[in-house]
Amino acid sequence: MSEMKVTELFGSMVFNEDVMKQRLSGQCYKEWKKCVTDGTPLELSTAHEIANAMKDWALEKGATHYTHWFQPMTGVTAEKHDSFITPDGDTGRVLMQFSGKELVRGEPDASSFPSGGLRATFEARGYTAWDPKAFAFIKDGSLCIPTIFCSYSGQALDKKTPLLRSMDEISRQAVRIMKLFGNGGSNVKRVISQVGPEQEYFLIDKSVCERREDLLLTGRTLFGAKSPKSQELEDHYFGTIKPRVAEYMKDLEHELWKLGILAKTKHNEVAPAQHELAPIYTDANTACDHNQLTMEIMKNVAAKHGMVCLLHEKPFAGVNGSGKHDNWSLSTDTGLNLFKPGSTPSQNARFLLFLAAFLKGVDEYQELLRCTVAVPGNDHRLGAQEAPPAIISVFLGDELTAVVDSIVNGTEYVEQGKRFLSIGVDSLPSIPQDNTDRNRTSPLAFTGNKFEFRMLGSSQSITGPNIALNTIMAEELEQFADILEKAEDFSAALHDLIRNTFREHKRIIFNGNGYEQAWVEEAERRGLSNLTCTSDALKVYLQPKHIELFRKHGVFTEEELTARNEIHLENYCQVVGIEARTMVDMVRRDIFPAVSGYSAQVAGTIAGKRAVIADLDCSAEEKLLRRLSSLSAEMMKQCEALEAALAAPYGDNAYEAAHYCRYTIFEIMGSLRSAVDELETITAGDWWPYPSYAELLFSVK
Repeated sequence: MSEMKVTELFGSMVFNEDVMKQRLSGQCYKEWKKCVTDGTPLELSTAHEIANAMKDWALEKGATHYTHWFQPMTGVTAEKHDSFITPDGDTGRVLMQFSGKELVRGEPDASSFPSGGLRATFEARGYTAWDPKAFAFIKDGSLCIPTIFCSYSGQALDKKTPLLRSMDEISRQAVRIMKLFGNGGSNVKRVISQVGPEQEYFLIDKSVCERREDLLLTGRTLFGAKSPKSQELEDHYFGTIKPRVAEYMKDLEHELWKLGILAKTKHNEVAPAQHELAPIYTDANTACDHNQLTMEIMKNVAAKHGMVCLLHEKPFAGVNGSGKHDNWSLSTDTGLNLFKPGSTPSQNARFLLFLAAFLKGVDEYQELLRCTVAVPGNDHRLGAQEAPPAIISVFLGDELTAVVDSIVNGTEYVEQGKRFLSIGVDSLPSIPQDNTDRNRTSPLAFTGNKFEFRMLGSSQSITGPNIALNTIMAEELEQFADILEKAEDFSAALHDLIRNTFREHKRIIFNGNGYEQAWVEEAERRGLSNLTCTSDALKVYLQPKHIELFRKHGVFTEEELTARNEIHLENYCQVVGIEARTMVDMVRRDIFPAVSGYSAQVAGTIAGKRAVIADLDCSAEEKLLRRLSSLSAEMMKQCEALEAALAAPYGDNAYEAAHYCRYTIFEIMGSLRSAVDELETITAGDWWPYPSYAELLFSVK
């Protein structure tokens, strides 16, 4: 595909601003633009014109239906499709129509989506409302209109609504800070949170996957002995992409580009059959929408190529799992990146203030950030020598840490000669950008002009972590603005504020190896939290300071936040329960019969040999048979224990249920897997009922 064709392909299925300029009247376009930039409401007549233009454009592209595309608390997207057809009187013919009312509002059933108690089952009404800041697009023959989703009484039932609220709030508080610096800052009307989520995933052959009940039902292998060859040679990472995978990636990019998704980078990841896709940065609202679409399209394109795309955080034991690195920054509507170190005193002072706010926020709300990545699959990954530990810390690198130290201690900072580092005066040196190594063990790493939140699970929506980052930053900037706006001597107040903040929150900075046990011990001495699993993390989700943070900034009401915690806890229990029941089913229906059959064959071999020669040495067969019998007995013992645990009461509330799932059911699952995985290594391949790890990881050529 030529460069010209790529440029023509990109965004061809998006009702974007260029299309709107061409198809809307000048006044209508102006009204929409004002709505997007200033938040002014749209008149119904304007919505009618936009809807009609959308419909005509969609029909020309072959669409026959429209849908309000929204993001309920399931973590995936939802759609209800309606055709454009309208009866044409008594003629028996139809017209193709789409009104402003249909564009602006829809009414899907709200009772069947997770609501955490916000909606009773018999209360079905919910509303979707158009997000005019997100462009409509065509997917699978339908015009998809990005919308928010709320209850009849106005509570947010989705992930987009609080994200938009958090983006508005971080903008308000950051603009206050920018105006204090004058010059270019006075012209800033909006500050936008920018996000670029790197997406890791596995590709396996569909025919092999379909023979694994665990992959089909849970997205991960619940059993599986390690392959003789795995990732030891490190030959897959950034290696030559296999032809079949290359064709998949090519088609994936084309589908993403049609939808205006800025797919930029593709490569092999560390584990066999593992890959990564990274986009170019865009605003957080668009990035979150696009990542949801990316995950969906990854799976659809894989199916067309006879493969399955696995997005689970840990589909295979013993090899690297998949994460999602959420690169987060702030930029102004005038084009300034607020986390980019500058070359002038004023620019550096601004950068250091935003850096101080970020460090303070992460330190004060470390447990909240941990909660945002508390999904069941991440329990298999965080702290497992392949992903950041569960302890929240910030990596700045030696150079920037030296800058912080010099400010805190009032000492000389050496950079192209000794200079005394004082905030906001001419002697402030240029702060180096990207002048440090990267730290893959850090949960939050500064990478030159952004922070990389590396703890996200590959399957989860990125909205929650970005809502938290936006709101935490808004809180700290509000505190800073309150101080600086009242200061008689701005430069002195700024210097003291940055210095005191660095001093008080320096414990959150860690540049070392997060995999070492020494860091766990050091973090405990520093007073940092270490919430190692989802059930423990969610216990602190509703701390009073977390509730107040979101309530104060209008992102979540206490009721909305409580509902989300209930949803997360319930989801955790449901996922563990599904996995446990699947293990029982696999053992009873397939694995135990297979092992028993093979054991009988071995026993028959022994009996047959001795029937011919009574004293024939059958020690090898006898040893194998004893081990098969011993492990089989242990397997069934653990299987029965798991069945009993599933049948027992989980507890009196959601917290107790989650704790029971993690520390009772999950532990038995581990013991059962251990017995089964060893059985796989001594059972003849013809008898074992499921494809091995070697088949799964190396099936795609």
